[in-house]
Amino acid sequence: MNKKEILRYLRTASTTTDERLHSLIDSCCEEVNASVVPRTIYRIFDCEVTDDSLIIGSIVFSSKRLADNLKGCSRVCVLAATLGTECDRLLRTYSSTDMARAMVLQACLASKIEEVCDSVEDELRNQGMTLRMRYSPGYFDLDIKENKKIFEMMDITKRIGLTLTETYQMVPTKSVTAFIGIE
Repeated sequence: MNKKEILRYLRTASTTTDERLHSLIDSCCEEVNASVVPRTIYRIFDCEVTDDSLIIGSIVFSSKRLADNLKGCSRVCVLAATLGTECDRLLRTYSSTDMARAMVLQACLASKIEEVCDSVEDELRNQGMTLRMRYSPGYFDLDIKENKKIFEMMDITKRIGLTLTETYQMVPTKSVTAFIGIE
């Protein structure tokens, strides 16, 4: 995991010399790496991009900013990634017993899920694809409710154990869905 990114999530200077903090980060990173089980699923779809939407087959995702991000793309990768239920258990445990560790653990888990998503992008680039920036439901004008369409079109719950609540939050909490435009 990227220690500078973890420090950024903790809102501290990336050049901090606090050895206790560095030690706690190292310990949390070890615990995360030993206990979480990342799972991903992605599919590449042909798509149409209009001025204010992404269309995959008969499914329309309404968002001007997503459309701007994907302008000129005729294919899109739809990605779902999760760190699994163990991350939620760790956060619950430490939130009630060691708040400092819980905060650092939260930052380490955020860094870890980004690392997992980045590895999917690396895999796609290694296949010769040129990619646009990852874009997820909940960003700007792409409503979080659009997650329901992603879950249905990719059978995410069955394939990687990621579920969606009635309020469109993902469980486990350290999970991501995203669109990645392919040039």
